[in-house]
Amino acid sequence: MLDDFCKKFNESLEKALISNQKTRLKKSALSLSEAMTIVILFHQSGFRFFKYFYCQMIVPFWKSAFPKLLSYNRFIEIMPRCLQALSSFFHQVKGKDTGISIIDSTKLVVCHNLRIKRHRVFKGLAGRGKSSTGWFYGFKLHLVINNLGEII
Repeated sequence: MLDDFCKKFNESLEKALISNQKTRLKKSALSLSEAMTIVILFHQSGFRFFKYFYCQMIVPFWKSAFPKLLSYNRFIEIMPRCLQALSSFFHQVKGKDTGISIIDSTKLVVCHNLRIKRHRVFKGLAGRGKSSTGWFYGFKLHLVINNLGEII
């Protein structure tokens, strides 16, 4: 499903792009669908750190599934290329509105409350919030699903 989507996505993207002789987009040994699959696997895996997931799970155990697997540093360089395709894919497979919607939220903690003053990465974006389990500093993620469990 993901591979078929990527083939159609690449065709439509090449038609829409303006050709420029000065820019160079080097083809990667790893296909777009393979990179997207690894990113989706990471988010479904429960690992907290991508580097640990890639080096300890993908490289030793998934080498046969991805024969042209890149080094961790090279994969990090090409990973932003799959962002547009990944968001388009999720937009295509999202669920339809059936009339019954369920909303839930979860906290995305950026740092511990004691370190708020020293935090610099999301300064100006993150904020204090409260959930049922207490106060936190970070973001609040809201998700809406239909009665079939599909993300709307």
